Amino acid sequence: MQNTPEPAAEKDIEVARRVLAIEADALRDLSESLNGDFCKAIDLIESLAGRLVVTGMGKSGHIAKKIAATFASTGTPSFFVHPAEASHGDLGMIGKNDAVLALSNSGETPELSDIIAYTRRFNVPLIGMTRRPESSLAMQSDYPLILPNSPEACPNKQAPTTSTTAMLAFADALAVTLMERRGFSADDFRTFHPGGKLGQRLLRVSDVMHDVADIPLIGEDALMSEALVIMTGKSFGCVGVLDGDGKMTGIVTDGDLRRHMADNLVAMRVVDVMTCNPKATSSDLLAVEALAVMNDRSITALFVVDDIGKPVGLVHIHDLLRLGVA
Repeated sequence: MQNTPEPAAEKDIEVARRVLAIEADALRDLSESLNGDFCKAIDLIESLAGRLVVTGMGKSGHIAKKIAATFASTGTPSFFVHPAEASHGDLGMIGKNDAVLALSNSGETPELSDIIAYTRRFNVPLIGMTRRPESSLAMQSDYPLILPNSPEACPNKQAPTTSTTAMLAFADALAVTLMERRGFSADDFRTFHPGGKLGQRLLRVSDVMHDVADIPLIGEDALMSEALVIMTGKSFGCVGVLDGDGKMTGIVTDGDLRRHMADNLVAMRVVDVMTCNPKATSSDLLAVEALAVMNDRSITALFVVDDIGKPVGLVHIHDLLRLGVA
């Protein structure tokens, strides 16, 4: 049975679609308006020896906090300064090697005046993000970033809606452009996000594997009696088998033991019991990719080898589950 909205709900959906359409139009206008000023701002931020200080008042201030967090997590040291607090001592947080990104839709926010004056006095580069190119903020900025002159999405055309969306998107464009210029990688991202689920999914095998000194290994010509002792002592449910050069040629698992239970297992040589050419992985692989290999092959442990096939570690599914990789 189709879920047909009630008349009142249909009106609400119409309002919501109008809001989204207005803001989408503003973003398209913003995209088309990008010019050399955007590139100059990127050049400045990329070359900073200090930090990017982001500021704004009211709703612009809330957006500024998010912008500072985005920059900080993507390789650009950044923090938020409240303009009112700046007038009462926090101007001292802005150093000579820093730059300021100030947000104001009108460009005439009174609370920003002290920060603007401070940047002019001490030659701190100022990036001004505003809708009005003739405003005080735009005129005083070294790098003015002008937002499209789009209407706010609220019925009275006053509540910050379209303007704050444009500010946020503009700053996202700056941050992502800088990421690509710098070659900001998944490893770099994980460095700034070690505690989140995303950070866990970006762990590499080298971050979670057991070192070679702690893993079960044995030579091909050893007896299974010795292999059983090593398997029991290491508790990984397997043992890696090495040739005379220390390269991994096989693996003995619980399944191999069951297949040879009818034989005189303890007197057999390891090479006669092992599974040859076992699946292994490299330390550079993402841990989540190693987990996919384990799931695909229905195994619980994966040896890690170097470029010439010598074992350097072992990753176990229990460790991946414990760390939240799965």
